[in-house]
Amino acid sequence: MTILRHRVPLLVALLSGWVTLLGLLLFPQLSDRILGWAAFLAAVALVLGVLNLFIVHLVRARRSGYSVALLAGMLLVFGLAITDGLGMTDNLVADVFFVVQAPLEAALASLLAFFLLFIGVRLFRRERTIWSALFLIAAVFLLLSGSALPEPLAGVLAPLREALNATVVVAGVRGILIGVALGILTFSLRLLAGLEQPYNK
Repeated sequence: MTILRHRVPLLVALLSGWVTLLGLLLFPQLSDRILGWAAFLAAVALVLGVLNLFIVHLVRARRSGYSVALLAGMLLVFGLAITDGLGMTDNLVADVFFVVQAPLEAALASLLAFFLLFIGVRLFRRERTIWSALFLIAAVFLLLSGSALPEPLAGVLAPLREALNATVVVAGVRGILIGVALGILTFSLRLLAGLEQPYNK
């Protein structure tokens, strides 16, 4: 039983990983076939996840208005996707996205800016360091440069914001992406060596 629980998943993971790696390096057709299988399994997992979400909220619908709204939204979007696919409607899913989803995302993004400003004020009250001051200054600058200001002030802040985006923000994003790439590479090497076994947990 222990062998089936630990050794077999390890062997399957090692075999799949090494075959995919060798396929990427030496046999592109084999690699494409394996990646196609992986994409199919990911699609099946997505469908199962959506069905699980639907069933869970269907059970909770009697006592939760949120679940009722979520089920209604899911059924509406699925219905519009079917009618779009059959040609009965003209891209209504995109219309729903731009009418509902895009304004909600914009509202959440604006709330995030105010939340960062609030956090910056609380951080500066608790710890008066150069880093908390820089965080507060950056939050205030972000709010001011993104709002509707008089023309002279906007003409000064807009080039400054572009310069900061081109230097500080891009450097930070590149650092984060390099860190993510190194983490993925390390995790992949540990999986191929059999040192990391998340499927056994």
